Amino acid sequence: MTLDIITSDALQPFRHGFFTRRGGASSGIFAGLNCGTGSSDQSDSVRMNRARVAEAMQVPTDALVTVHQVHSADVASVNAALGDDERPRADAVVTATPGLALAILTADCQPVLFADRDAGVIGAAHAGWRGALDGVLEQTIDAMIALGAQRERITAVIGPCISQRNYEVGQDFLEKFLDEDPDHMRHFVNGECGRYQFDLPGFGLARLRAAGVDAHWTGHCTYADPAAFYSYRRSCHEGQADYGRLISVIRL
Repeated sequence: MTLDIITSDALQPFRHGFFTRRGGASSGIFAGLNCGTGSSDQSDSVRMNRARVAEAMQVPTDALVTVHQVHSADVASVNAALGDDERPRADAVVTATPGLALAILTADCQPVLFADRDAGVIGAAHAGWRGALDGVLEQTIDAMIALGAQRERITAVIGPCISQRNYEVGQDFLEKFLDEDPDHMRHFVNGECGRYQFDLPGFGLARLRAAGVDAHWTGHCTYADPAAFYSYRRSCHEGQADYGRLISVIRL
């Protein structure tokens, strides 16, 4: 099956893509393009899937740079390919080195791709609620500026992630956001039985725009479309033992 890749005009002319789960070698609950080495999927299938992604990005497999994601606000700046045992613990990565493809794995969290076309600087961030609240998006922008990007020229695009309609949270979750800024209440609406619905991409867009960059969301919800996307929350609701990881990539 052909790979299904979502792109954004805002990131042109950089080769990039928010890959759906379609077109991969994995089977069972991971059926499709599972690129998560941390999943319990067969390692050969994951390697094959990542090789297909590298081919689509027109880079060698070892030039597909990922980090060991830990839901932090830490950013790695790289200038060479990394082996699996060399991946730093971080949730974003930036580069100004041609030939590298920066990749982030998600399954409901926001994958965010960044570019300053004039400076030739790119970035990729994994921004779940915790990372976004702690500042991973702003830290990624700062790391790009350190490599020569200019804030007003940076474009950021949020890829497929869980939408407000499908992201139910409790009072403790809400209070974490209000403790930082009462204005964060605008990203929540009342749900059922005293619960709330959180707008993760809306929160990401607000943080990015407040940081002074041009920001967009592709509009795709991971939870709502099981044929196209893996979803951690959906896998929990369905009682599955594990879940696949989507990959989003941008390259110089």
